[in-house]
Amino acid sequence: MNIRELTATDTERVRELVESTMTTSYALSPQQIKTLADEQFGEERLTRQVETPETVIRVADSEEWDTIVGVVVGEREDETGEVKWLLIDPEHQGKEIGRKLFETAIDALREQGAKRLQATALESNTEGHQFFERFGFEEAERRQVEIGDESVVEYVYKESPSNGETTADSREADAETDAVADASEVENDDLPNTESSDGKTTVTTDDERVYLDLDAEQSGTEGAFFTAYTDENHGEQFGYYCSNCGSLNTSMDNVERIECKECGNTHVSRSTEEYDDSYL
Repeated sequence: MNIRELTATDTERVRELVESTMTTSYALSPQQIKTLADEQFGEERLTRQVETPETVIRVADSEEWDTIVGVVVGEREDETGEVKWLLIDPEHQGKEIGRKLFETAIDALREQGAKRLQATALESNTEGHQFFERFGFEEAERRQVEIGDESVVEYVYKESPSNGETTADSREADAETDAVADASEVENDDLPNTESSDGKTTVTTDDERVYLDLDAEQSGTEGAFFTAYTDENHGEQFGYYCSNCGSLNTSMDNVERIECKECGNTHVSRSTEEYDDSYL
């Protein structure tokens, strides 16, 4: 396996790799994958990035298969280096290619002068999140990014200080992580437009009462979503309740992306299965 810099002749193969990997490992629609590949891995963009000193692009070239089987993209802005994309061909996952590419990109960003390191992963990436935690990166924040005309959730992981000291950056990251954790620990009194009686939490809308299952929680960019039912025994689902604004005006698309139509709070499902090293 040869780790090397991207060249102009590699762009077509990288685009193929991106689409095949995202189809396997991302909970995105075919149109979202195509749009993302066009925007982030189009030939013109890749060629421009190769010529940009602040950008690090490395590919894993398999001599056995005579093709590129992995790519990593990083960018440096001032003293912050960020690994933005790490994609491994589905047929070659589990061979530590991801680890080698990630370590190579991190070393290159440090050589460029990056003192703070972070990595990002779309929430819809079903395999990549725990990968970064293996390298001492911790979830620091969640933000919304645009793919075409759609908004999706992106997780930001920041490197923990290796010397055990609490820096300003790590304090900020800890605060943001705590805020995310606290958002999921919602008390009944904190849920807008709800009433609680006899252990039941309800919402009344258009003269119809629905019942919330506070154990059926889905994460969101602004607040948790809870499953709502038409009956107190939770037999028939009504939809989803947004804890950020108290609305039941929510929708779910064919890739299980929940969105509140009132405040824009968004959830995209991703795997909660135990990490099995398949991304390395």
